[in-house]
Amino acid sequence: MQKSWICPASNGFRAAAKPLSIRANTPSRRYLGDVSITRTGRPIIRIQGGRSALGGHTATVFGATGFLGRYIVHRLASRGCTVVVPFREEMAKRHLKVTGDLGRVIFMEYDLRNTPSLEESVRHSDIVYNLVGRDYPTKNFDFEDVHVEGAERIAEAVAKYDIDRFVHMSSYNADKNSPSAFFRTKGRGEEVVRSIFPETTIVRPAPVFGFEDKLLHKLAGRSNLFTSNHMQERFWPVHSIDIGSALSVMAEDDSTAGETYELYGPKNYSMAEIAALVDREIIKHRRHVNLPPRLLKTMADIYNRLIWWSQTSADSVVREFIDQKIDPKAKRFKDLGIEPAEIANYTFHYLQGYRSSSYYDLPPATEREKREEKKYFHVIDDQ
Repeated sequence: MQKSWICPASNGFRAAAKPLSIRANTPSRRYLGDVSITRTGRPIIRIQGGRSALGGHTATVFGATGFLGRYIVHRLASRGCTVVVPFREEMAKRHLKVTGDLGRVIFMEYDLRNTPSLEESVRHSDIVYNLVGRDYPTKNFDFEDVHVEGAERIAEAVAKYDIDRFVHMSSYNADKNSPSAFFRTKGRGEEVVRSIFPETTIVRPAPVFGFEDKLLHKLAGRSNLFTSNHMQERFWPVHSIDIGSALSVMAEDDSTAGETYELYGPKNYSMAEIAALVDREIIKHRRHVNLPPRLLKTMADIYNRLIWWSQTSADSVVREFIDQKIDPKAKRFKDLGIEPAEIANYTFHYLQGYRSSSYYDLPPATEREKREEKKYFHVIDDQ
């Protein structure tokens, strides 16, 4: 009785398993439209797929361990691209490993002054992103070392191996004649990489907000006490996720080669207006003391000598007096098919952690509550 029960089940299992094994061994079908020929004649399989998809670009992302790097690494690795991540500090790269499938995110130790390590990082790639930047000088690297000489070495490595695409991250207000050393070296860096690799795509993002940013979190923190221009600097803040999307689109669109893109948000703000948004969201008032520029620059220079982390710098004081200017000849988000996000819609998402426990779970104001609040702005009591 047991024998008659076991045999049919076993035979049924074998019968069902056989067609499954046949389907598992069936190779995936490729079409001619999946193959794309790059500028240098290399074939690339471009297919729609997830992190386990086979095909796509091999990309090197310098500066991937920074603020914006994680967004482009995630965009590329999550759709099956192989991403090479050059790194300097062992502990700074760990979070990038899980952005892609097994073997898709490759780490290589490098030094910005070591040309062989730069060449080894790019030699097998078909697109290279340079996101390396520094907004304050240190004893090891100043603005010239990072924005000009470092960018020059990376561009030379790209040109040596004739990489298909090179995307260079610059900055808004990049100008070699700017009074700010940061903007001045960014402008010189653009000229250097274009002279070495004319097909370079230059990206100039506005001040960026998002997780780990230096805009919203700086205004919400306690250490941002001193200012020098009454917070009157004006700019168009842009979302970090939109920057990541734009960089991802550039990898697939070869028409972006040799172009310059100004990426900025939909609305212009002053720093004081953004500080008001932050105070309203965290339900606290952060005090800001205005100091003369000469005094604040001296204090910032002392900070840079005494502490190693980013707090402020003398050049950041200079940048407080420079409003963002848009190059009318540069392309925008709309040329990439992207609609930039508004900063006011994300302050609750990014700043909830700065609230006290009494207001932590208080949701953001609804549109109806905002309209009701406006009714009482201009009420005059004559009693």
